[in-house]
Amino acid sequence: MSTTYPELFVIRHGQTLWNVEGRHQGRLDSRLTATGTEQARRMGTMLLKRVKDRRDMTAVTSPQGRAHSTAQIAMAPLGWPVTVDDRLCETSFGAWEGLALDEIRQNWPQQATFGEDNPLEWNFKSPGGESLTDLQSRADSFLGDLTGPAIVFTHGIFSRVLRARWLGLTDEGMLALPGGQGVIFHLCPDHGHQLIEK
Repeated sequence: MSTTYPELFVIRHGQTLWNVEGRHQGRLDSRLTATGTEQARRMGTMLLKRVKDRRDMTAVTSPQGRAHSTAQIAMAPLGWPVTVDDRLCETSFGAWEGLALDEIRQNWPQQATFGEDNPLEWNFKSPGGESLTDLQSRADSFLGDLTGPAIVFTHGIFSRVLRARWLGLTDEGMLALPGGQGVIFHLCPDHGHQLIEK
């Protein structure tokens, strides 16, 4: 594990309409569902318990609506400002954005078959989308600019890349990291990676 980077609380946005529909959001957006809004509120309560008396932390969010909305709701109990950093946006899925898996299978059958055996690489094979190297560069740039502990609101795939870079994991190790919505991933030099669920 790397001890180079400051402590992080990494949060994926709450559930969205397109999450429910199984659509690839990428750089597009869909609004939070009632469940997603409640997840954001619950994460705010979890954060309040852990960081309310801290004065050494900042809160940073992806500019995309689903992450930004989650950040505003979750940070409300703390009353802290939230800054926007474009590097925290989700990977671009190129031509696959807005499409469900069945639609991708219909139009790109060879890539869909490839994805069954290569679930990690498949996320970075969309026509016109970003590569894993692109995301790793963004994550490294963000981590390298941190000057202290932070609460980070981002997205499912970028969260995995960011956490893997912080932990110094291989690509295979990144695939093994837990995901999910309504949870917080705590990265700390003292204990590494922890999942906070309540």
